[in-house]
Amino acid sequence: MAGIEPSTTTDEAGRGRIAVIAGGGTLPVAVVRTLIARGNAPFVAVVEGEADDADYDGAERFSVSVEDLGPLLSRLRKEGVGRVVLAGLIERRPRLLSIRWSFRLLAGLPRAAAGLVSGDDGLLRAVIGMMEANGIAVVGAHEIVPDLLTPEGVMTRARPSASDRRDIEAAAIAARAIGRLDIGQAAIAIGGRAVALEGIEGTDGLLARTAQMRGHGRLAGKAGGVLVKCCKPQQDRRADLPAIGPQTIEGAKAAGLSGIALDAGASFILDFSQTVALADREGLFVVGLKPEAGA
Repeated sequence: MAGIEPSTTTDEAGRGRIAVIAGGGTLPVAVVRTLIARGNAPFVAVVEGEADDADYDGAERFSVSVEDLGPLLSRLRKEGVGRVVLAGLIERRPRLLSIRWSFRLLAGLPRAAAGLVSGDDGLLRAVIGMMEANGIAVVGAHEIVPDLLTPEGVMTRARPSASDRRDIEAAAIAARAIGRLDIGQAAIAIGGRAVALEGIEGTDGLLARTAQMRGHGRLAGKAGGVLVKCCKPQQDRRADLPAIGPQTIEGAKAAGLSGIALDAGASFILDFSQTVALADREGLFVVGLKPEAGA
């Protein structure tokens, strides 16, 4: 891919070593493995309580808490890092009074405070802004592992029916609406109307809640409905793009859904072959939605 060429600690363009700030999930693992396979020597900051250090055997790494902004930036500069990839889930928000600052970061205190009291996107923009103010460029995971991006169209043997298409449309409208409010990225529609929206519990929690409602008879029928995940309209695509994986398929099946749809080119399918194969075994469809005009 253009701009990411094999190297040791710096690339030919002299832009510095690549670091990965690794949260939870399999996306940061895929990014690190891809970089190593291409001959890079990524430096991995493993976020405590979110990621498993053992997943990064073979890569130079250190543990960092979400409050260690000052020490993190100092270490990245010491390691000659010029570019950073933010990848994976960070479920715990840092507490402003517990953040370990450096003199270089104090100028960014108002920005950090504003980000902490706003939504997830505000926090991400604050972190990205502080990185770049300290001379470190932030690049998107999709620039490193573009092969994980969702393709457009149906990827499974199962295909959405006409009623499934109505559910996809209803859930997509709801997912983009809560995205604009910086609440979440996903919604579930059954019978042509949105019945459940993603909140702070994430997609797995949304699916578990839907399965519970289905089990209690609060949803019509024992099966049917669609999960849709959309990129927030205002989202900085260098961080937190929507993603699904095998666990999402299992959750959708447990919730009695017919399938999953997500934005093509603006979301990830992790462990792609395994995810699609599992969907085929469970009889679910997976669909990449055509990007909206202007997206």
